[in-house]
Amino acid sequence: MLTFNEKLAIIESFPELERKDVSLKRVNFQLPNSASDKKNVVYHLHPNGNGFIFAGNLDTYQTDDKGMVNIRDFAPDELKQLIKESIESLLPVEKTLVEEAIIGNEVEERWVDEEKNHLILINENESWNIYFGLNLEESFDTYGEAEDFLTEEGFHRV
Repeated sequence: MLTFNEKLAIIESFPELERKDVSLKRVNFQLPNSASDKKNVVYHLHPNGNGFIFAGNLDTYQTDDKGMVNIRDFAPDELKQLIKESIESLLPVEKTLVEEAIIGNEVEERWVDEEKNHLILINENESWNIYFGLNLEESFDTYGEAEDFLTEEGFHRV
């Protein structure tokens, strides 16, 4: 198990995070420019080495009901990877001109696979359409059908 100071050094190596000291000598690290209301990436890192990382937007980790992963027994590489993925899941997604042309004023969901391929799911004209760039990949009658397809193809919501 990494010590508190070892975990702290790893976490502090991410310049986009801001340290916030909280009660009982615990430390939180927040992502100020988070795209959601969720700002804590690291929650209650304790001097005994226990702490939590937000992974509520990630399908690859077992989380509690708040979307947190306990990092007590994480190895250095595992901790770095989880923090990196947590930050990426909370950052605002910058739309390209191509994406803006497709999305317009519609609400979109972004999905990504392990190879970092991105798809956009949009509800338009009573259909759920999946786009890769400007290309319409699939179209479904219901959100559930589209979600099942994306999951079966190895994608998860960003």
